[in-house]
This record gives sequence, C-alpha cells and structure tokens, in this order.
Amino acid sequence: MLHCEIFASGKCGSCPHIHQPYQQQLERKQAQLQQILPQLTLVAPQESAIAQFRNKAKMVVMGTSQQPVLGILNGDEPVDLTNCQLYPAGFQSAFNHLIEFIRLVRLEPYQLDSRRGELKFILLSYSDLDGWLLRFVLRSQHHLAAIRKHLPALQQQWPELAVVTVNLQPEHKAILEGEQEFVLSSQNMLRQQLNDVVLYLQPQSFFQTNTAVAAALYQTARDWTASLQPTRIWDLFCGVGGFALHLAKPGVQVTGIEISAPAIDCASRAAQERGVQIDFRALDASAFADAAQQAPDLLVVNPPRRGLGPALCQRIDALKPKALLYSSCNPATLARDLQSLPAFQPQRAQLFDMFPHTDHAEVLVLLQRSDI
Repeated sequence: MLHCEIFASGKCGSCPHIHQPYQQQLERKQAQLQQILPQLTLVAPQESAIAQFRNKAKMVVMGTSQQPVLGILNGDEPVDLTNCQLYPAGFQSAFNHLIEFIRLVRLEPYQLDSRRGELKFILLSYSDLDGWLLRFVLRSQHHLAAIRKHLPALQQQWPELAVVTVNLQPEHKAILEGEQEFVLSSQNMLRQQLNDVVLYLQPQSFFQTNTAVAAALYQTARDWTASLQPTRIWDLFCGVGGFALHLAKPGVQVTGIEISAPAIDCASRAAQERGVQIDFRALDASAFADAAQQAPDLLVVNPPRRGLGPALCQRIDALKPKALLYSSCNPATLARDLQSLPAFQPQRAQLFDMFPHTDHAEVLVLLQRSDI
C-alpha cells in the first residue's frame, strides 16, 4: 500500500483506491469480473507493480514561464505532480529538464480564465530502446521558432531525448491535443519492445501506459490461441499492431484493421522489420466486417471504451468465426457485448491490472462458438 501526501490532502483524486492494500484492490476487480462471467473459473489476475509503472506522463502546464508547475489543476489551484510515485525515477530528471527549457524559451502557460498564454500540456513517453518522446501542446505557432532555436541545447543536456514534436490545439476546450503536429527532431517514431516484438509509436499513437502488464497481455493472447491453430486471423481495432504481431507466424494469414492511418504506418513498419506478412489496412472496423465475405478462424477485437456495439456484434455473429478473443478496457461494455454474442461461449478470462489504485480494468476473454 502506498501513502500519497497529495491524495491525502485531497488535491489529487486520480488514484481513488491508493489507500487500500493492493491485494484488496485486485480482489475487488476480480469480483466484478466474476459477476460478468459467473460460469467461469477465472484465471488469477495479472498483477502490476504498485509504483513506478507508468511509461508516459500527461502534464497540464500552469504557473508562469519562470515558475512553471507541471501536474493537474484542482479547481483554481495548480498541483505539482512531478514527484508522483507512479513515475519511474527517470521521469524526475526529465521534468527538471523541461522546467528549465520552459524558462529558457519563456513559454507562458495557458491560462483558462484569461485565455492567454501558449503552453497547454507536456506529453512525455519513455522507451527502454530509444529513450524519450516529448510533445509540447501549444495554442499557436507563436513560439515554434523559439523552440526550434533552443532545442539543440535541450538535446545536448538530455541526450536520451529521441523524438520532439509540437502539437497545436488552438481551441478553448477540454481537448488534450489537436490535429496538426510539427516534428522537430530527426527521429519521428519511438520503438517499444514487448516480449520478442518491437512496436513503433508515432506521437499520436495509442500505447498502453503499463509496459510490463501490456507485455503479459499480448503473451497471454499468444498462449491461449496457440492450440486453436488458426489459419486466418483478423485483428480489429489493431492500433499499432500489438496483437497481430504477436500472433503472426508462417502459414497464418493475418489482417489488421485500424481507422488511424498513422497507427497502420507504425504497424506495417514493425511487421516489415520483423519479417512477417500481415495485411494492415487503415479502415473502419465495422465497414471492413460488413464487406467481408469469409470469416476468420480467430477474430481478435480490442475496441475503445465504448465497446463493439450492437451492429458489429450482429455482424460478428453472422460471420461465425470459430473463436473470438476480446480485449476490453471497459468491463461494462464487455458485459453488454457478450450478451449480444450468445453463440460464443467464454472459455478463459483474465484481469490485467494496467492501472493499480483505480477502477480501470483491462480484461482478456477467449470465446469459442458453440454451434460450429
């Protein structure tokens, strides 16, 4: 169990269960999953480290250009989260570099009340292979030239800084990032290794925050499906290709579908460098399933929090794949979707605790069709 002074003071509620012993947290999440799948004996949860497990930070920038504060806004009060126990030790040095750089460039934090200032967020990711990916989220291009000018000094002080971009988010809305991204470094992708697979991440790519637990999730998918010996696999909502790249092998036709073209670029590059044949396509998953004439032996789905929804569940039922591997980040929509797929019987399910101290639960379920 961790003790967090910021949580105890009421200034940050991001970890609402941090005061509970970790095993109690797991038992609570496991009990909730058991309610969804009462017919199964669940696999024991995949535990996480309780501290220093995050590979990324999303910091609101507050204060002034000479006294910046990185963290969250609690009402009108800036809350410094640079000492948060969820970040590995290397993040503290990274935050120090960034605070000095903000001062050097005179990047004035954006003020919600006055709608003045430029720097809204700092987005930071770390990879053991390549180092750091840094994104400045700005209101406009006003300081872009100054950031370019002083960037070599930052890179000299911080040689592990691999990728640097500026994202423009001009709207006065609670939106983390905008569509326009300027790459300022010679490198524009960050490699992240999970098990024996190397993934590529672009600045706007989604990747799990907990690398160790994500690696366990993908390896479990590989282990559970090995005995099925599928010859055709679809990976819908494939992102940068984590499941597809772990399941690909000679003699197996794998197709990965993701609406984000940059994510597909990352997945395709990873497949090429790994030497595996995967048909990655930048398409809407529902549209692809609707147009398909032949079902896969194994269908992998990893939808966003909203889940699959009735229409896609209906199409999956009509396609009749032999097996369905469902990776869910929202047990509520998982439960709803499973009710819409009565022909698929759960065989295995496991909780992967990506976010200790929260209500978040990542769940992997293997289902097989009962009428084939």
